[in-house]
Amino acid sequence: MEIILRDHVDNLGRRGEVVKVANGYGRNYLLPRKLALLATEGNKKVVERERAKFDAKEAEERKVVQAQADRLANVEVVITRRVGDTQALYGSVTTSDIAEALAAKGFDIDRRTLQLADPIKKIGEVDVTIKLHRDVTATIKVKVVAEGAAAAPAPVAAPAAE
Repeated sequence: MEIILRDHVDNLGRRGEVVKVANGYGRNYLLPRKLALLATEGNKKVVERERAKFDAKEAEERKVVQAQADRLANVEVVITRRVGDTQALYGSVTTSDIAEALAAKGFDIDRRTLQLADPIKKIGEVDVTIKLHRDVTATIKVKVVAEGAAAAPAPVAAPAAE
């Protein structure tokens, strides 16, 4: 089945492209979600008219998202967790925890845009990628510290007794 994509579909194509897909994928997924149209001459003309409008809209979105990525570039998130005797975390730090910490700093980031392969289970620093747009990503530092370690002052050396 040949279809014209009305929106970008990962691993398939970009808006306006004519692609061949399996009949079931086109009929049951792409067409009902209005991600594609059947490849007819009339539909090709409709997509061409829409293309200019969508390209302008996408350029504006990309500019806004790039500005947000530039602001996120220097952000460091500190998350405190309880740890055991072996410095292993009780539980883990997930994308939801990171999204909440970013919200506390004034960034409205959806947890699904955070790309974290596995939950963080150790103390330390981890670089987390945020996919803000199809072409724009940002990287933040997430620092996981032991509970009480971040708020505790550094130990003061006692004067040497002579």
